[in-house]
Amino acid sequence: MEEHSFEIKCGIVIAIFAAVMALSDMFAGKYGEDEIKFINEKSSSYMWYQAKSIRETVVEGQRDLINTLVQGKAINENSQNLLKEHTDKLTKKIERYEKEKAEILKGSSKVGEVNWVQDVDGKLGQVIGAKEYEEKIETLGKAGDQFDLSNLFFQICLVMGAISLVVKKPSLRTTFFYVMIFLGVLGSGFSFMALTIAMKA
Repeated sequence: MEEHSFEIKCGIVIAIFAAVMALSDMFAGKYGEDEIKFINEKSSSYMWYQAKSIRETVVEGQRDLINTLVQGKAINENSQNLLKEHTDKLTKKIERYEKEKAEILKGSSKVGEVNWVQDVDGKLGQVIGAKEYEEKIETLGKAGDQFDLSNLFFQICLVMGAISLVVKKPSLRTTFFYVMIFLGVLGSGFSFMALTIAMKA
């Protein structure tokens, strides 16, 4: 009768830890998908940044060429005022590209409202910067490591539980049972830590 009672108790504990492990795996999968999404968003942000850099370089080249022609007196004086106006517009364009690049790299929240120049779906201040995505990815990477440790402890915990059901010697059975509980609690702790870290991203 005592053996039957132990089997029921052990079975319930195994079922509880298996359920917690399943929940942990579910969250690990969800945040793993988020990490992949952020990696893709970061790549897109850097490509966007590169596109702005190329445009800025082209505009700088135009401005520098005009300035060189004016300074070298290759342009007649009547056209110089028009070209000066044009180079002023190009300089403003370059300054705008600089601000756009900073916003794309750092994010709207980091550059401040006064430097919002890049819109997303017609709204200013919505840009999540490439550096911000890097921070999120790093945070989710740490959470992933904790989820992996949690999963390891849960798996060993379930093995210990299975062994405790098979072993006949009462003292050995009890030892495996308590080792299972210890590992299950440890796994639950790592899972909770991983969840706390992941939620910050």
